[in-house]
Amino acid sequence: MEKKMFYRASPLLFGLAKELRNHVTNAEMVLWSYLRTKPDGFKFRRQQPLGIFIADFYCHRLKLVIEIDGSIHKKKEVAEHDRYRQRLIEEDGINVVRFTNEQIETDLDHVISTIQELLHV
Repeated sequence: MEKKMFYRASPLLFGLAKELRNHVTNAEMVLWSYLRTKPDGFKFRRQQPLGIFIADFYCHRLKLVIEIDGSIHKKKEVAEHDRYRQRLIEEDGINVVRFTNEQIETDLDHVISTIQELLHV
């Protein structure tokens, strides 16, 4: 496995990522049921350590992170941290796309359509 995929992630982060994989939200479960099929041959990983962060979903081949935001992400301080985190991830040449739990649970077709577009950029 290529080391660069983890972008200097610590072993501690891998343990936390494993814990997160064992406690999935409904929206994560729904989106993972699509991403785990390797759409158009692109492999995604869940709760992937990247540097000092853990991405909800990550495709190394595309350098693409997919984040799912619950209602807590509407809080000002959480939204500010998300922007900071996203900026750092993007500095490593990784694109980040965000969806809300609500979007996944009520408009999955649109979410999948958006992801499909990103697979072919």
